[in-house]
Amino acid sequence: MTIKPSADNYVERCLRGEELYGNNFSPEEIKEWFRDEREAYYGLAVRKKNNYTYSYHALNWLHGFSFLKGKSFNCVLGVGSAFGDELQPIAQRCKSITILEPSENFLVNKIGEVPVKYVKPSPDGSLPFPDDAFDLITCLSVLHHIPNVGEVCREIYRCLAPRGYALVREPIVSMGDWRQPRRGLTTRERGIPLHILRNILKNLGFKIVRERMCIYPLIPRLRYVLKTPPYNSRICAAADWMLSLLPFRSSCYHPKYLYQKLRPQAVFFVLSKPGP
Repeated sequence: MTIKPSADNYVERCLRGEELYGNNFSPEEIKEWFRDEREAYYGLAVRKKNNYTYSYHALNWLHGFSFLKGKSFNCVLGVGSAFGDELQPIAQRCKSITILEPSENFLVNKIGEVPVKYVKPSPDGSLPFPDDAFDLITCLSVLHHIPNVGEVCREIYRCLAPRGYALVREPIVSMGDWRQPRRGLTTRERGIPLHILRNILKNLGFKIVRERMCIYPLIPRLRYVLKTPPYNSRICAAADWMLSLLPFRSSCYHPKYLYQKLRPQAVFFVLSKPGP
């Protein structure tokens, strides 16, 4: 991916966190982005399910699914949920599960005992579902792979039933300068500035039931010691939350210095759609 010189000022504003890169792209630019990202995550991190471990069960439970404890769901949508691993903790309480997934390589028939239906997304952000179709929607670390974040959030709101819930987790730092190759990342992904994501959700009408910071940069490094994903450990997830609550932290979107990097790198929202 190359950035035209004429776009440098725009990119610099985005790197300062003043705008969200890609959210105002043309239809052709969105299609190009969509093509680049369609198989990027699979190619980068998965390839074969035998070599793949979902790494965020404890984190998702602490900040999201624990709030939904005891609730049952008729229709659940997992946006970009790949193999659907994120839905395993609540599968027994779901009557139907749909996964919106662009990749041709992710496919499971069931999660637990619940049959799974796969549907492909459209580059323009529209979702092929009727209004108020789902009483739970998960979108965990997906939006930062998408250019037109505002439009996709709008569609999630439209498809969520009144009094339904949406779980959203996203990085809120730049993830580096996306004009250059970055180790371990896809070409297009970039974090979403917290104030921009929060405003998008509020302006659409979502009620923010819970907002928690997470992914403190010291915790992911424990994978080298534990030899297992730290965010599958409830102790590590709790420690991450405690560190993320520290009052002294940078709000810099594109950190360049160490002291700017010692802060939570993601946010987890529990959202609801107001209804009667």
